[in-house]
Amino acid sequence: MNDKIVQTAGREQLGDFAPMFAHLNDDVLFGEVWNGSAIDIKTKCMITVVSLMASGITDSSLTYHLQNAKKNGITKEEIAAIITHATMYVGWPKGWAVFRLAKEVWNEEAPALSEKDKFQNTVFFPIGEANPYGEFFVGQSYLAPVSTEQIPVYNVTFEPGCRNNWHIHHADSAGGQMLICVGGRGFYREWGKDAIELTPGKVVNIPAEVKHWHGAAADSWFSHLAVEIPGENGSNEWLEPVSDEDYNSVSQSINQSNFDHR
Repeated sequence: MNDKIVQTAGREQLGDFAPMFAHLNDDVLFGEVWNGSAIDIKTKCMITVVSLMASGITDSSLTYHLQNAKKNGITKEEIAAIITHATMYVGWPKGWAVFRLAKEVWNEEAPALSEKDKFQNTVFFPIGEANPYGEFFVGQSYLAPVSTEQIPVYNVTFEPGCRNNWHIHHADSAGGQMLICVGGRGFYREWGKDAIELTPGKVVNIPAEVKHWHGAAADSWFSHLAVEIPGENGSNEWLEPVSDEDYNSVSQSINQSNFDHR
């Protein structure tokens, strides 16, 4: 998850001399535009580097944005491809100039991102640490609290193929759970019903006393917010694991359905 971008360089360097410019730089450019949600930070870094390169700017401002690009996940291979591609349109001398700066920024190989880190870069909510309820899951899962007051909300993340056991949310009245899918692709199945595919934006309402399971597709990480619905005398009962045979059957059925609807 990317932290909110805060910039103070404008006020520090030009606050007394050009307060309006400082405000536009710190509060509008970085405070609003860079924190906008329409495109991700990594894409904004690419656009900025290419824009400065096209303008022939190869001073410390470009170095800053190259460093920012590296910090936000652009690899040495990617920046080399970006600069090479842009050179075909903006000119060979500019390409050479930018490569000199890029080599200094990417002068050390950063450790390769783990698959968990790569997936974290695609979702807004933190993945968290290994799930303390892992004994009730097939495969590796992670748990991160989002809210522990009023209504408990947790982000649950599943590695590919991971799923929780069949389970039931008990309550004398009300209760149950809501799932809000926030990343990757997964499945949800109620006892006696066909499974459904879960993708970002999908919401699943699970009444109390319904036996069910949920987890990731075999080829994808998956995250959902788990919202615990208040109920009278609520409890959770963990049941048998979802067998490989049952899981594979669900996976094949949904993948076939997706193929048929192309």
